[in-house]
Amino acid sequence: MRWIVLFEDTKEMLAHRKRHGAAHLAYLDLYSDRILVGGGLRTDPDAPFCGGLWVVEATERGDVEDLVRHDPYFHPDHRSYRIMAWGKAIDRPVTL
Repeated sequence: MRWIVLFEDTKEMLAHRKRHGAAHLAYLDLYSDRILVGGGLRTDPDAPFCGGLWVVEATERGDVEDLVRHDPYFHPDHRSYRIMAWGKAIDRPVTL
């Protein structure tokens, strides 16, 4: 089953990102078999990050929740998230 996680950050999250960026990237690498795609979101290319998005392979919603809560970027005061089941409409290999 595939899920998406949509993160929304406060402005204060930018400082948290700077402090924990290396640990966050190592975490994504460690769980690359489950966090298939991940990246930061901006309102436009030159704007600061305001959130993020993951595509996750997991059996249950609780597994996705665990991944989110153990990520070094997770800070409940500065980052909220929504988890949604995702039905892929176009099923072909994608290279990003």
